[in-house]
Amino acid sequence: MRTRPVLVYDGDCGFCSACVAFVERRLSPDCMVVPWQSADLPALGVTPERAGHEVLWVTPPGRVYGGAEAVAKILLRTGGAWAPPGALLLLPPVRWAAHGVYRLVADNRHRLPGGTGSCAVPARRPHGS
Repeated sequence: MRTRPVLVYDGDCGFCSACVAFVERRLSPDCMVVPWQSADLPALGVTPERAGHEVLWVTPPGRVYGGAEAVAKILLRTGGAWAPPGALLLLPPVRWAAHGVYRLVADNRHRLPGGTGSCAVPARRPHGS
């Protein structure tokens, strides 16, 4: 069993890769970081569709958090001054707003700095997202 969480992101997306580089450089959360394209998704309990839809945070026991909730978990894991914003992102109504903002950014990441056509999220969404 893994002893550290895993951050799974879209390695083909320039915007996502830039965000993860920022997280690694500035936040340094104690986790494994892997693009979904080279991750053992079945071992993580994740489908390629979900991994292509949102950033994921997979805990050592296998609980999967996605999108804004994954971002909150990263901030909490980082600790220090980042933990309070992470905790705030998990509380309603901030959680609801964070989910909406995350979806807006993720759905338009191909239009953001560093984004390319390969960054576009497929139109089909996983059930329950």
